[in-house]
Amino acid sequence: ARPAMLAGRVGWVHGVLDDSAMAEAASRLLGVHDFSAFRAAECQARSPIRELRRASLTRQGEFLCFEFRANAFLHHQIRNMVGALVWVGLKRRPREWIGELLDSRNRAHGAATFAPDGLYLAGVRYDHIFGLPVPPTPTFLLAPHVT
Repeated sequence: ARPAMLAGRVGWVHGVLDDSAMAEAASRLLGVHDFSAFRAAECQARSPIRELRRASLTRQGEFLCFEFRANAFLHHQIRNMVGALVWVGLKRRPREWIGELLDSRNRAHGAATFAPDGLYLAGVRYDHIFGLPVPPTPTFLLAPHVT
């Protein structure tokens, strides 16, 4: 059931997701790639080349939590990657499809853009050469649902 108390704060999918298929598909995105298949038409980045350094999924009760780290992100890249991973999790596409989509460099071959609900920018870190303080790594823990 859609969580009414968390409306606008979490994404929601009607169906059972295959966590292991999604995790394996997400691992295929790691590394330096042309992420054109995951960028919005409005993206103004000069280059679609990015290095995805972390793509993990963890289950917290009924919630599936994604964590992505990269040297930079494209406009709607995360929403489009999550949308594609959800299609894999719903078995609309096989896990290998993510790699094929990435190689296609064509957004038209991708899944629907996932809603922004529940997707949060948890932090930004800059190279030490800029002399900026290193912020603490945020930890997001979901409160237990009380009925």
